Amino acid sequence: MTGAIRTTCPYCGVGCGVLATPDGKGGLSVRGDPDHPANFGRLCSKGTALGETLGLDGRILTPLVGGASATWDHALDLVAQRFSDTIRDHGPDSVGFYLSGQMLTEDYYAANKLIKGYIGTANVDTNSRLCMASSVAGHKRAFGSDTVPGTYEDLEQADLVVLVGSNLAWCHPVLYQRLVAAKQARGTKVVVVDPRRTATCDIADLHLRLAPGSDAALFNAVLVALADRGALDRDYIAGHVSGFDDALSAARSSSSAMTGLDRAELATFLDWFTTTERVVTVYSQGINQSESGTDKVNAILNCHLATGRIGHPGMGPFSVTGQPNAMGGREVGGLANMLACHLDIENAAHRAAVQGFWASPTIPAKPGLKAVEMFDAVAQGRIRALWIIHTNPAVSMPDADAVARAIKGCDFVVVSDVTGTDTTRLADVVLPATAWAEKSGTVTNSDRTISRQRAVLPAPGQARDDWRMIADVAARMGWGGAFGWDSAGAVFREYAQLSGIAGDLGRDFDISGLAQADYDTLPPTRWPVNARQQGGRFFGAGGFFTPDARARLLPITPRLPAAKTGARYPFRLNTGRIRDQWHTMTRTALAPRLNQHIAEPFLEIHPDDARELGLEAATLARVSSPQGQAVLRVAITDKVQRGQVFAPMHWTGDTAPTGRVDALVAPVTDPVSGQPESKASVVAIAPLNPAWYGFAVSGGAQVPDATYWARARHAGGWRSELAGMEIPDDWEAYARALFNLPDATCLSVADRKRGTHRLAFMQDGRVLAALFTAPEPVELARGHVAAQIGAEGAGLLAGRPAQGQPDPGPIVCACLNVGLNTITQAIAAQQLTSIEQIGAALQAGTSCGSCRPELAALLGPPKLEAAE
Repeated sequence: MTGAIRTTCPYCGVGCGVLATPDGKGGLSVRGDPDHPANFGRLCSKGTALGETLGLDGRILTPLVGGASATWDHALDLVAQRFSDTIRDHGPDSVGFYLSGQMLTEDYYAANKLIKGYIGTANVDTNSRLCMASSVAGHKRAFGSDTVPGTYEDLEQADLVVLVGSNLAWCHPVLYQRLVAAKQARGTKVVVVDPRRTATCDIADLHLRLAPGSDAALFNAVLVALADRGALDRDYIAGHVSGFDDALSAARSSSSAMTGLDRAELATFLDWFTTTERVVTVYSQGINQSESGTDKVNAILNCHLATGRIGHPGMGPFSVTGQPNAMGGREVGGLANMLACHLDIENAAHRAAVQGFWASPTIPAKPGLKAVEMFDAVAQGRIRALWIIHTNPAVSMPDADAVARAIKGCDFVVVSDVTGTDTTRLADVVLPATAWAEKSGTVTNSDRTISRQRAVLPAPGQARDDWRMIADVAARMGWGGAFGWDSAGAVFREYAQLSGIAGDLGRDFDISGLAQADYDTLPPTRWPVNARQQGGRFFGAGGFFTPDARARLLPITPRLPAAKTGARYPFRLNTGRIRDQWHTMTRTALAPRLNQHIAEPFLEIHPDDARELGLEAATLARVSSPQGQAVLRVAITDKVQRGQVFAPMHWTGDTAPTGRVDALVAPVTDPVSGQPESKASVVAIAPLNPAWYGFAVSGGAQVPDATYWARARHAGGWRSELAGMEIPDDWEAYARALFNLPDATCLSVADRKRGTHRLAFMQDGRVLAALFTAPEPVELARGHVAAQIGAEGAGLLAGRPAQGQPDPGPIVCACLNVGLNTITQAIAAQQLTSIEQIGAALQAGTSCGSCRPELAALLGPPKLEAAE
């Protein structure tokens, strides 16, 4: 066993520091790094469970060609040859790369150097296009560069924090806890702007449930109020801003009525914003993932620029990113319309500087295809060779079914990844990549802090680092001399040197001061790092990256989503994330405890809408859009407003094939940023009305044959929710096929009057698997049943613990594995009256804190729920 190694969490853009300690058996213990400036030792539930995601189950351990194992030489030769042939026959724009915010900066840099500098096309984009491209475009329009002005410390120094389209409690829990601490310490006011009531609203002094898509109208109203109430900074405007008069005129022409907000609530918000100097506006996917996302971003930036509330402690606009290295991808030119180091692809001087530094044969003079455009081009046969790295577009792209068909029909597809996915199954060549704990490089978080990710475990099988396989392909295409790095550190040094050229051209991103730094020991460092500036904030004294060094205020005309609800599609679909899962769950689903809070895809719907549709809680609904269909578990709640529904986007063909929510999402994009609208598709909803529901649990794998199924790991194996439109003729035969247990002893209990069946499969007196079915959603203590796998299983078919046996109930606190029943019993027995008392008694809520809103909801009359 060795000592702890400092590395960085691979989940969201907070960029938390992690101390990972190998156990000598291929595993790790993980805890937060108390010295990292992003988290100071805190981790969320996902970060806490990182050590549980390291097994080799599902890992790709060898190159695959046509689905069969191959040598690296054969696979790389084939990739290089097919790309070379495609370029020769159809030109460089016939190929494309689709990258990911899970790549390290060095990997990103290598890919961009190859495709832009040597292949000669800008057809390279990233899944970051789906989460923060509108912020990039808004920054560039206003600041002249993609610059995040502030720092995390601003959250703790502000007097008012406005969270717009951001469920910080679930999506960035560590930042949420920093804000909670600031609120407790200094009384920070918090406003949440979101059509849906989320966990973040637990700390809100004001929740503005505005109409979907109307954010720009809200911030136009703020700009008008700032002007009318004398809250502008006229000196800052005169010295550092252009376009103010046109922006204000456009704001006066729009109507706050578009927001649908109560007048009193709107008045309160305007009062707070106009009278508070230290304001931070945090925005995320609810702003960016919109067909007018760039305008929404600029409406926010307008308010901060007009008041000079930018670049000073406790004030400024702040975009929080969803992926661990979305920022790093932006810095290396990972988007189709950018060059490395925040240089512009359409600027001849910038192109010449990059091409000269790379000594490359070519460089594109115009932007390439953005994500949605790229897969359209694949479908149309304009892109004939495609390399996808660390992302799963067959699930995560809008109109996901069409994207999957496009990939399947492409002449040649390469996918580099860690595990098998819906997308790897469509590839001609699959290349095994190193995973989080095995690779070395850097990532940049949402406040410009560069952190090292360090290899803690050896790479399994034949897995290779992404930069290495990219360089190997480049060498086979004839460019080995330009890609002759011997380590990730060498890639970083080259990239840092290029950033110095960008700095000399007057750009913001310049880390040339790190070019000679000790890469192995590099501490978390906020850029820029050069002779002119070391970290800090931007724009407090102006100095924008426009030709005249003045910021641009944009005239914004708000527009609601183009797709209108109507008789055929009467509901507006909002998509997003849940607390304990990440993207398409290729990592988080490996940790059993992260599957216990929410184990299947669901649809939140208002009680009145559910009543009108004949939907009951925990039944199933068929959701249809012009693009596709999904089947989701019904969650009836007033968290959503009438006419609006919410569904999370995590489930895949491996975990719930009818729960692939992005199959419903229209491929509508922002005309400036190219970012898809993921918050406003129109859908129709109807009851599924299956003939039976089921719950299955087993030690081994399951092969469900059902109209609906969703499976998840538990500590002893697998659990599945099932439903079917036809009742099997023989339940025992069905269950044996489900569990692949042709010879095990079967114990069964059937209640033919109620239509229920309970079957347990035994071997040597121990439980191998069990199936419970009923005409309605199955009620039983799922955690208790799952815990019986491998045990003697006395009383298993009762579906709940025997008298006197504890049942912790469904997990509420995933960090510390504390269940609902444990909490409600402690509240009743110990007369607990606060979240702090629950934490003292059970530790629940004392780690990442994202379960605190649920704990607060339990502090009413205690309610013991034996069923999960």
